[in-house]
This record gives sequence, C-alpha cells and structure tokens, in this order.
Amino acid sequence: MSVGLLYALAGAALFAIGLAGLLALPHLLRKILAFNILGSGAFLILVGLGQRDGSVDPVPQAMVLTGIVVAIAATALALALARQLLERTGRMQLPEDRPDAETDDA
Repeated sequence: MSVGLLYALAGAALFAIGLAGLLALPHLLRKILAFNILGSGAFLILVGLGQRDGSVDPVPQAMVLTGIVVAIAATALALALARQLLERTGRMQLPEDRPDAETDDA
C-alpha cells in the first residue's frame, strides 16, 4: 500500500465522518465543525491521489491550498451567521420547514 493511497483512505474516512455529522447533528455549531471535517477529508483525498509513482503532482496541491483559503472564509461567514441567528432567536438550530406555513409570493 502506497503512502498516497493511505492518505486517500484516511481522507475518505474523514469525509464519511463529516458527512454523518452534518446529517445527524441538529446543533448549528456542530454542523459547521462537521462540514470542516468533511472538507479536510476532501483535501486529504486530493493530496493522496495527487501522488503518482513517487512523484507529486503540483496541481492538486495548489487546488488544496486554494480550497483551504476558501474553507476558512466560508467558516468565518458561517460562524458570523450562526452568531446572528443566536442573537435573534436564542437558539443554535436552524428553523424547521413546516408544510402548512403560508408563503408570500409578493
């Protein structure tokens, strides 16, 4: 088993853990953390699969570095929105959709 394949398998495990947390956890802060774990798994998969025959392909590494910057910005935005939600509703959970709620099509 090569090191790249080991990284890819560890990334797949992180991705699965993050996806399970994202779907199962109702608390908004935990969902944000699960989303970050999911993203870290995706980055690890890209780095692991970017290694071919002992040489490293720089394109997946550049994509991962760009993705890390975007993930930090998205996390900051999500935390700011979660704080606003907490201040307005007093809860850290997203409101549930009700099928009987009337919508305004104005």
